[in-house]
Amino acid sequence: MTSSLIELENVSLSFSGHMVLDRISFSVGRGEIVTLIGPNGAGKSTAMKIALGLLTPDEGQVRRVSDISMGYMPQKITIEDILPLSVRDFLNLRPGTTKAEVDEVMALVRISHAEASPVQRVSGGEMQRVLMARALLGNPDLIVLDEPVQGVNIGGQEELYQLIGRVRDEKNCGVLMISHDLHMVMAGTDKVICLNRHICCSGEPEKIKDHPEYHALFGREVEGIALYTHHHDHHHDSHGDVISGEHGEGCDHD
Repeated sequence: MTSSLIELENVSLSFSGHMVLDRISFSVGRGEIVTLIGPNGAGKSTAMKIALGLLTPDEGQVRRVSDISMGYMPQKITIEDILPLSVRDFLNLRPGTTKAEVDEVMALVRISHAEASPVQRVSGGEMQRVLMARALLGNPDLIVLDEPVQGVNIGGQEELYQLIGRVRDEKNCGVLMISHDLHMVMAGTDKVICLNRHICCSGEPEKIKDHPEYHALFGREVEGIALYTHHHDHHHDSHGDVISGEHGEGCDHD
């Protein structure tokens, strides 16, 4: 079983009397990719902010390993055209960043060819790689990705999901990801959490895609989901060694 980097247990949060998250529990282990999926308003971003420590839940516990470091990749970022900023300059903005570190992350996400390009002029797919490189600076234990393929075409989405898997393998970090791309995410994650304010179902993609709660949540959107199946049917322990996967789990409704 993977060693947990972060664990949410029975976490609930309300805003102005409106329940946003209701007793959700999940964990992310080192070397594991966990993806939150669900409709708009399901609480995915709120769960992500709680994991990052940006929000405090009303109830429940959040446990993190001691001295955990985390990197965050937003959906997108807007930089004014009047700001003369190359890709390398943008990455150098992180305090304490060295040239060697920037070279390493650019090579890992395959964006080195654009290092001198104005950050405002790179393509959508390239910009997502730049944002991922920024999240990887400092060699984090856990990276949190908010819609990492936002605004990228289908071919580019597949490449980015493959990149996320490669980053996980090479860095042996945990990955917590939010995604709406149901057909693609099934090929690029170890565990899926179906969220709609509470956890509807969770487990390996092969189990989740046939789960009645999953079909009830997404309806027609899941038709044809078998076009992309998950081939990474294992997890890694804290040393990067392969161990067996977990089975899908349904939720209990009171």
